[in-house]
Amino acid sequence: MDTRLLTLFADTARLGSFAEAARLHDLDPSRVSRSIAQLEERLGLRLFQRTTRRLTLTEAGGLYLSRITPLLEEIDRAADEARAVTAGPHGTLRLTASVAFAQTCLVPLLPGLRAAYPDLAIELIASDARLDLVENRIDLAIRLGAVLEGDWITTKLMPTRYRVVATPGTPRSAAPGALAQIPCLLFTLPEFRNTWRFRDASGAETEVPVTGHITISNALALAEAARAGLGPALLADWLIAGDIAAGRLIDLFPDHEVTATSFDTAARALYPSRAYVPAKTRAVLDHLRAHLGPAGARRI
Repeated sequence: MDTRLLTLFADTARLGSFAEAARLHDLDPSRVSRSIAQLEERLGLRLFQRTTRRLTLTEAGGLYLSRITPLLEEIDRAADEARAVTAGPHGTLRLTASVAFAQTCLVPLLPGLRAAYPDLAIELIASDARLDLVENRIDLAIRLGAVLEGDWITTKLMPTRYRVVATPGTPRSAAPGALAQIPCLLFTLPEFRNTWRFRDASGAETEVPVTGHITISNALALAEAARAGLGPALLADWLIAGDIAAGRLIDLFPDHEVTATSFDTAARALYPSRAYVPAKTRAVLDHLRAHLGPAGARRI
C-alpha cells in the first residue's frame, strides 16, 4: 500500500474536507476525491459518508484510521531519526505566536536558530488570532496566559509578570485604587479592559475598575501609546523591560503583582499530541528553553 495514499486519507479524515486536504498537499480537490475513492475500491469498503455539507468517517473508516495512524507515525519517526543521524533537524517548522511576542522575543532568536540548524527552515506566523494548529499545519505555538486546556502537549518556557507602566513624571500612589480616577490605556480583550487585579507582598488582593478613552487591540501599539504619555497601561514584562531599564517608562506599582486574569501566567509552547515528536520540533523547543526565561526577558 502506498503510504502517501494512506497519509492523504488520514489528513482528509483529520480535516474533514477534501478541499482542506488538497490545500495541505497542494493538490486539486478532485484528485484527492479520486485518490480516496481508489483507496476505498482497493479495500472494498466505504471510508467516508459524503454529503453536500459534511464529510464524516464511517464506522469502518474510523477503525481503519485508528489502526493505520500509529503505523504512519512510526514510518515518519523512522525516516526522521535516520536523517537526524547524519543531517540533523531539517525541513520546515511552522511556528506561531502573537504579533508582539513574535517581534519582541522570537525574531531576535532567529539568527541563533539558523546558525544552529542550517538545514531547518522556520516559518514564523505572527498572529493575534489563536490559530487552529491542525487546520493551519502548525508544528509549534507559543501561547500566553494561564494554564492551557485541550488535547495538546504543553511546556512552560518562561513565567510572565504584568506591570502598570507610564511615562516618567506620572504621579505615583501607594494605593492601586488611585487608578480608578485616571484614564488608562486599555487592551481590547474583555478581561483586560474593565478590571485589573493587584496583590501586595502580604498576599492581599485588590480589584481596581479601570476606564479610559483609548482602547488598542495590539500590545506593541499599546506600549507605544504608553511611551507617548497617553496614560498608564498594563503590559507584560517581556515587552516593556527594556523601556523600564532605559527610563522611558516607570513601574507605577513595583511592590505589587498585577494581572487582568490569573497571577500564574506564563509563555507556554504547545504542539499537537502525538506518539512521536519530530526532531525539528524538539530542536526548536530546546533552543527556546535555553534562550527564553526571566534573564532573557530582562535583556530585551
